[in-house]
Amino acid sequence: MQVSGLPLRPRPYAESDFAACSTLWERCGLTTWYNPPDQDIARWLNSPNSQILVISDGDALLGSVCVGHDGHRGWLYTLAVDPEHQRKGYGRQLVRAAEAWLEKRAIPKVQLMVRSTNTEVAGFYRSLGYHGEPRSVFARWLNDPGPPPEGAPTPDWLQPDAETPATIDYTITFLEMTRRPTVPAPHPPSGLSIALLRAVEPGVRFYRFLYDGVGDPWIWWERRQMSDAALAAILTDPAVEVYVLYVEGTPAGYAEIDRRDPKAVDLAYFGLLPEFTGKGLGPYLLSAALDIAWSSDPERVTVNTCTLDHPKALPLYQRFGFQPIRQEGRSIRDPRGS
Repeated sequence: MQVSGLPLRPRPYAESDFAACSTLWERCGLTTWYNPPDQDIARWLNSPNSQILVISDGDALLGSVCVGHDGHRGWLYTLAVDPEHQRKGYGRQLVRAAEAWLEKRAIPKVQLMVRSTNTEVAGFYRSLGYHGEPRSVFARWLNDPGPPPEGAPTPDWLQPDAETPATIDYTITFLEMTRRPTVPAPHPPSGLSIALLRAVEPGVRFYRFLYDGVGDPWIWWERRQMSDAALAAILTDPAVEVYVLYVEGTPAGYAEIDRRDPKAVDLAYFGLLPEFTGKGLGPYLLSAALDIAWSSDPERVTVNTCTLDHPKALPLYQRFGFQPIRQEGRSIRDPRGS
Protein backbone atom coordinates (compact mmCIF):
# COMPACT_ATOMS: atom_id res chain seq x y z
CA MET A 1 0.00 0.00 0.00
CA GLN A 2 1.34 3.43 -0.92
CA VAL A 3 0.50 5.56 2.08
CA SER A 4 1.24 8.83 0.30
CA GLY A 5 -0.72 7.99 -2.83
CA LEU A 6 2.30 9.21 -4.83
CA PRO A 7 4.80 7.13 -6.82
CA LEU A 8 7.55 5.70 -4.65
CA ARG A 9 10.97 7.30 -5.11
CA PRO A 10 14.43 6.18 -3.98
CA ARG A 11 15.85 8.20 -1.10
CA PRO A 12 19.07 8.19 0.95
CA TYR A 13 19.38 5.60 3.70
CA ALA A 14 18.46 6.84 7.20
CA GLU A 15 19.77 5.53 10.49
CA SER A 16 16.29 4.25 11.34
CA ASP A 17 16.44 1.95 8.27
CA PHE A 18 19.11 -0.35 9.75
CA ALA A 19 16.89 -3.18 11.02
CA ALA A 20 14.68 -3.19 7.92
CA CYS A 21 17.68 -3.03 5.57
CA SER A 22 19.43 -5.91 7.35
CA THR A 23 16.27 -8.01 7.16
CA LEU A 24 15.85 -7.17 3.47
CA TRP A 25 19.39 -8.29 2.64
CA GLU A 26 18.91 -11.52 4.55
CA ARG A 27 15.61 -12.23 2.78
CA CYS A 28 17.31 -11.70 -0.56
CA GLY A 29 20.21 -14.00 0.36
CA LEU A 30 22.82 -11.22 0.15
CA THR A 31 24.42 -11.62 3.56
CA THR A 32 27.17 -14.05 4.45
CA TRP A 33 29.16 -14.83 7.57
CA TYR A 34 32.11 -12.76 6.31
CA ASN A 35 30.17 -9.56 5.49
CA PRO A 36 27.45 -9.03 8.12
CA PRO A 37 25.05 -6.14 7.43
CA ASP A 38 26.25 -3.94 10.28
CA GLN A 39 29.81 -3.90 8.95
CA ASP A 40 28.77 -3.44 5.33
CA ILE A 41 26.37 -0.59 6.13
CA ALA A 42 28.97 1.16 8.26
CA ARG A 43 31.53 1.01 5.45
CA TRP A 44 29.14 2.51 2.91
CA LEU A 45 28.01 5.30 5.21
CA ASN A 46 31.47 6.22 6.54
CA SER A 47 32.90 7.05 3.13
CA PRO A 48 32.28 10.40 1.41
CA ASN A 49 32.34 8.57 -1.92
CA SER A 50 29.48 6.17 -1.31
CA GLN A 51 25.82 6.09 -0.42
CA ILE A 52 23.00 3.65 0.25
CA LEU A 53 19.74 4.39 -1.51
CA VAL A 54 16.48 2.80 -0.44
CA ILE A 55 12.88 2.75 -1.60
CA SER A 56 10.17 2.46 1.02
CA ASP A 57 6.43 2.50 1.42
CA GLY A 58 5.63 3.87 4.83
CA ASP A 59 7.52 1.70 7.33
CA ALA A 60 8.12 -1.06 4.79
CA LEU A 61 11.53 -1.06 3.13
CA LEU A 62 11.04 -2.48 -0.36
CA GLY A 63 14.52 -2.18 -1.86
CA SER A 64 18.05 -0.89 -1.56
CA VAL A 65 21.24 -0.40 -3.52
CA CYS A 66 24.76 0.57 -2.49
CA VAL A 67 26.58 2.97 -4.83
CA GLY A 68 30.09 4.38 -4.67
CA HIS A 69 33.07 5.41 -6.75
CA ASP A 70 36.87 5.40 -6.69
CA GLY A 71 37.18 8.72 -8.51
CA HIS A 72 37.23 7.04 -11.90
CA ARG A 73 34.61 4.29 -11.95
CA GLY A 74 31.36 3.92 -10.14
CA TRP A 75 30.25 0.64 -8.54
CA LEU A 76 26.90 -0.85 -7.65
CA TYR A 77 26.56 -3.40 -4.85
CA THR A 78 23.84 -5.17 -2.92
CA LEU A 79 20.87 -4.37 -5.10
CA ALA A 80 17.96 -5.91 -3.22
CA VAL A 81 14.20 -5.88 -3.73
CA ASP A 82 11.84 -7.57 -1.30
CA PRO A 83 10.81 -10.92 -2.86
CA GLU A 84 7.15 -10.03 -2.42
CA HIS A 85 7.60 -6.81 -4.40
CA GLN A 86 9.85 -7.88 -7.24
CA ARG A 87 8.94 -7.27 -10.89
CA LYS A 88 7.26 -3.98 -10.00
CA GLY A 89 10.04 -1.76 -11.32
CA TYR A 90 11.68 -0.98 -7.97
CA GLY A 91 15.00 -2.54 -8.96
CA ARG A 92 15.12 -0.47 -12.13
CA GLN A 93 14.33 2.70 -10.15
CA LEU A 94 17.13 2.01 -7.70
CA VAL A 95 19.70 1.38 -10.45
CA ARG A 96 18.74 4.58 -12.27
CA ALA A 97 18.86 6.56 -9.01
CA ALA A 98 22.35 5.18 -8.31
CA GLU A 99 23.47 6.12 -11.81
CA ALA A 100 22.13 9.65 -11.29
CA TRP A 101 24.05 9.88 -8.01
CA LEU A 102 27.26 9.02 -9.89
CA GLU A 103 26.53 11.42 -12.76
CA LYS A 104 26.22 14.29 -10.29
CA ARG A 105 29.78 13.50 -9.23
CA ALA A 106 31.06 13.43 -12.83
CA ILE A 107 31.81 9.72 -12.75
CA PRO A 108 31.81 8.58 -16.40
CA LYS A 109 31.29 4.83 -15.99
CA VAL A 110 29.52 2.44 -13.65
CA GLN A 111 30.37 -1.22 -13.06
CA LEU A 112 29.13 -4.14 -11.02
CA MET A 113 29.97 -7.80 -10.49
CA VAL A 114 27.58 -10.72 -11.05
CA ARG A 115 28.29 -14.35 -10.27
CA SER A 116 28.31 -16.46 -13.43
CA THR A 117 25.58 -18.70 -11.98
CA ASN A 118 23.19 -15.79 -11.37
CA THR A 119 21.70 -15.79 -14.86
CA GLU A 120 18.43 -14.12 -13.87
CA VAL A 121 20.02 -10.96 -12.49
CA ALA A 122 22.46 -10.87 -15.40
CA GLY A 123 19.47 -10.63 -17.73
CA PHE A 124 18.03 -7.84 -15.62
CA TYR A 125 21.18 -5.74 -15.96
CA ARG A 126 21.38 -6.40 -19.69
CA SER A 127 17.84 -5.03 -20.01
CA LEU A 128 19.14 -1.80 -18.47
CA GLY A 129 21.95 -1.49 -21.00
CA TYR A 130 24.76 -3.16 -19.06
CA HIS A 131 27.09 -5.55 -20.85
CA GLY A 132 29.86 -7.96 -19.98
CA GLU A 133 33.46 -6.87 -20.44
CA PRO A 134 36.62 -8.90 -21.21
CA ARG A 135 38.14 -8.35 -17.78
CA SER A 136 39.34 -10.64 -14.99
CA VAL A 137 38.71 -9.70 -11.38
CA PHE A 138 41.47 -10.43 -8.89
CA ALA A 139 41.11 -10.01 -5.14
CA ARG A 140 42.92 -10.61 -1.87
CA TRP A 141 41.68 -10.30 1.70
CA LEU A 142 43.51 -7.66 3.75
CA ASN A 143 41.63 -8.75 6.86
CA ASP A 144 41.18 -12.52 6.62
CA PRO A 145 37.71 -13.43 7.91
CA GLY A 146 38.91 -16.93 8.85
CA PRO A 147 37.36 -20.31 8.02
CA PRO A 148 33.65 -20.59 7.27
CA PRO A 149 31.37 -21.74 10.08
CA GLU A 150 29.86 -25.18 10.17
CA GLY A 151 27.54 -25.82 7.25
CA ALA A 152 28.41 -22.64 5.35
CA PRO A 153 28.88 -22.90 1.57
CA THR A 154 32.31 -22.62 0.02
CA PRO A 155 33.31 -18.93 0.04
CA ASP A 156 33.76 -17.10 -3.24
CA TRP A 157 37.49 -16.64 -2.78
CA LEU A 158 38.01 -20.42 -2.67
CA GLN A 159 36.37 -20.87 -6.04
CA PRO A 160 38.81 -21.83 -8.79
CA ASP A 161 40.41 -19.13 -10.93
CA ALA A 162 38.92 -19.22 -14.43
CA GLU A 163 42.31 -18.64 -16.11
CA THR A 164 44.99 -19.93 -13.74
CA PRO A 165 44.38 -23.20 -11.86
CA ALA A 166 44.24 -22.37 -8.16
CA THR A 167 46.57 -24.12 -5.74
CA ILE A 168 45.55 -25.06 -2.22
CA ASP A 169 48.11 -25.47 0.53
CA TYR A 170 47.12 -27.58 3.51
CA THR A 171 48.57 -29.51 6.43
CA ILE A 172 47.73 -33.12 7.31
CA THR A 173 47.87 -34.21 10.94
CA PHE A 174 48.30 -37.97 11.49
CA LEU A 175 46.98 -39.32 14.79
CA GLU A 176 46.81 -42.65 16.58
CA MET A 177 45.56 -44.20 19.79
CA THR A 178 47.08 -47.29 21.38
CA ARG A 179 44.28 -48.15 23.76
CA ARG A 180 40.53 -47.93 23.78
CA PRO A 181 39.03 -44.53 24.58
CA THR A 182 38.49 -43.87 28.26
CA VAL A 183 35.93 -41.07 27.79
CA PRO A 184 32.34 -42.16 28.49
CA ALA A 185 30.43 -43.07 25.37
CA PRO A 186 28.02 -40.23 24.54
CA HIS A 187 24.34 -41.01 24.41
CA PRO A 188 22.61 -40.51 21.08
CA PRO A 189 20.67 -37.23 20.87
CA SER A 190 17.25 -37.64 22.43
CA GLY A 191 14.07 -37.28 20.43
CA LEU A 192 15.56 -38.75 17.26
CA SER A 193 15.20 -42.21 15.75
CA ILE A 194 18.82 -43.25 15.14
CA ALA A 195 20.36 -46.39 13.67
CA LEU A 196 23.94 -47.28 12.74
CA LEU A 197 24.03 -50.02 10.11
CA ARG A 198 26.86 -51.62 8.21
CA ALA A 199 26.53 -51.29 4.44
CA VAL A 200 27.96 -54.61 3.28
CA GLU A 201 29.69 -54.03 -0.05
CA PRO A 202 27.85 -50.76 -0.71
CA GLY A 203 27.31 -49.89 -4.34
CA VAL A 204 29.60 -47.28 -5.86
CA ARG A 205 26.72 -44.90 -6.53
CA PHE A 206 25.49 -45.03 -2.92
CA TYR A 207 29.03 -44.64 -1.61
CA ARG A 208 29.64 -41.61 -3.81
CA PHE A 209 26.43 -40.09 -2.44
CA LEU A 210 27.85 -40.42 1.08
CA TYR A 211 31.36 -39.32 0.17
CA ASP A 212 30.26 -36.31 -1.87
CA GLY A 213 27.59 -35.26 0.63
CA VAL A 214 29.88 -35.39 3.64
CA GLY A 215 33.04 -34.18 1.94
CA ASP A 216 31.85 -31.44 -0.39
CA PRO A 217 32.20 -28.58 2.16
CA TRP A 218 35.73 -29.79 3.04
CA ILE A 219 37.09 -30.41 -0.47
CA TRP A 220 37.29 -34.20 -0.29
CA TRP A 221 38.55 -35.00 -3.76
CA GLU A 222 40.65 -38.18 -3.85
CA ARG A 223 37.80 -40.64 -4.38
CA ARG A 224 35.96 -38.33 -6.73
CA GLN A 225 38.90 -38.74 -9.10
CA MET A 226 38.95 -42.50 -8.62
CA SER A 227 37.34 -44.69 -11.28
CA ASP A 228 34.25 -46.74 -10.40
CA ALA A 229 36.23 -49.95 -10.84
CA ALA A 230 39.01 -48.85 -8.50
CA LEU A 231 36.52 -47.66 -5.90
CA ALA A 232 34.50 -50.86 -6.15
CA ALA A 233 37.65 -52.88 -5.49
CA ILE A 234 38.02 -51.09 -2.15
CA LEU A 235 34.37 -51.31 -1.19
CA THR A 236 34.15 -55.04 -1.87
CA ASP A 237 37.26 -55.84 0.17
CA PRO A 238 36.05 -57.71 3.28
CA ALA A 239 38.60 -55.79 5.37
CA VAL A 240 36.92 -52.46 4.53
CA GLU A 241 33.75 -51.72 6.48
CA VAL A 242 31.32 -48.87 5.86
CA TYR A 243 28.87 -47.97 8.61
CA VAL A 244 26.02 -45.58 7.79
CA LEU A 245 24.27 -43.46 10.39
CA TYR A 246 20.55 -43.08 9.76
CA VAL A 247 18.46 -40.39 11.45
CA GLU A 248 14.70 -40.71 11.07
CA GLY A 249 15.37 -43.16 8.24
CA THR A 250 17.61 -40.78 6.28
CA PRO A 251 21.39 -41.26 5.76
CA ALA A 252 23.07 -38.66 7.95
CA GLY A 253 26.75 -39.62 7.81
CA TYR A 254 29.15 -42.50 7.73
CA ALA A 255 32.36 -44.01 9.06
CA GLU A 256 34.71 -46.17 7.02
CA ILE A 257 36.96 -48.57 8.90
CA ASP A 258 39.93 -50.10 7.09
CA ARG A 259 41.31 -53.33 8.60
CA ARG A 260 43.66 -54.22 5.74
CA ASP A 261 46.52 -53.77 8.20
CA PRO A 262 45.28 -55.89 11.13
CA LYS A 263 47.76 -54.27 13.53
CA ALA A 264 46.74 -50.71 12.69
CA VAL A 265 43.04 -50.26 11.99
CA ASP A 266 42.42 -46.97 10.19
CA LEU A 267 39.38 -44.75 10.49
CA ALA A 268 39.66 -43.87 6.82
CA TYR A 269 36.64 -41.58 6.49
CA PHE A 270 34.25 -40.10 9.01
CA GLY A 271 31.70 -37.31 8.91
CA LEU A 272 28.14 -36.04 8.69
CA LEU A 273 26.12 -34.54 5.89
CA PRO A 274 25.87 -30.75 6.39
CA GLU A 275 22.19 -30.76 7.34
CA PHE A 276 22.91 -33.10 10.28
CA THR A 277 25.78 -31.19 11.86
CA GLY A 278 25.29 -29.31 15.10
CA LYS A 279 22.90 -31.91 16.54
CA GLY A 280 25.34 -33.83 18.75
CA LEU A 281 25.60 -36.68 16.25
CA GLY A 282 29.33 -36.35 15.57
CA PRO A 283 30.58 -37.49 19.00
CA TYR A 284 28.03 -40.31 19.02
CA LEU A 285 29.09 -41.58 15.60
CA LEU A 286 32.79 -41.31 16.41
CA SER A 287 32.37 -43.19 19.69
CA ALA A 288 30.47 -45.98 17.94
CA ALA A 289 33.03 -46.16 15.12
CA LEU A 290 35.92 -46.44 17.56
CA ASP A 291 34.16 -49.18 19.51
CA ILE A 292 33.80 -51.11 16.25
CA ALA A 293 37.40 -50.41 15.22
CA TRP A 294 38.73 -51.79 18.53
CA SER A 295 36.58 -54.92 18.30
CA SER A 296 39.37 -56.80 16.49
CA ASP A 297 41.93 -55.89 19.20
CA PRO A 298 44.46 -54.09 16.97
CA GLU A 299 47.69 -52.63 18.31
CA ARG A 300 46.47 -49.16 17.45
CA VAL A 301 43.76 -47.20 15.65
CA THR A 302 44.77 -44.40 13.32
CA VAL A 303 43.12 -41.43 11.68
CA ASN A 304 44.23 -38.30 9.89
CA THR A 305 42.69 -34.89 9.36
CA CYS A 306 43.83 -31.77 7.59
CA THR A 307 43.37 -28.01 7.67
CA LEU A 308 40.71 -28.28 4.95
CA ASP A 309 38.49 -30.38 7.23
CA HIS A 310 35.94 -29.12 9.72
CA PRO A 311 37.79 -27.00 12.32
CA LYS A 312 36.29 -29.11 15.11
CA ALA A 313 37.59 -32.40 13.67
CA LEU A 314 41.05 -32.34 15.25
CA PRO A 315 39.85 -31.32 18.75
CA LEU A 316 37.15 -34.03 18.58
CA TYR A 317 39.68 -36.74 17.73
CA GLN A 318 41.97 -35.60 20.53
CA ARG A 319 39.08 -35.54 22.97
CA PHE A 320 38.51 -39.24 22.32
CA GLY A 321 42.15 -40.12 22.90
CA PHE A 322 43.94 -39.73 19.57
CA GLN A 323 47.45 -38.32 19.81
CA PRO A 324 49.16 -36.46 16.94
CA ILE A 325 52.27 -38.30 15.73
CA ARG A 326 53.35 -36.19 12.75
CA GLN A 327 52.30 -33.49 10.30
CA GLU A 328 52.88 -33.03 6.58
CA GLY A 329 52.44 -29.92 4.48
CA ARG A 330 51.02 -30.51 1.00
CA SER A 331 49.84 -28.54 -1.98
CA ILE A 332 47.29 -29.57 -4.62
CA ARG A 333 45.73 -28.07 -7.68
CA ASP A 334 42.22 -27.04 -6.67
CA PRO A 335 40.09 -30.06 -7.67
CA ARG A 336 37.01 -27.90 -8.12
CA GLY A 337 38.60 -26.41 -11.23
CA SER A 338 38.88 -29.76 -12.98
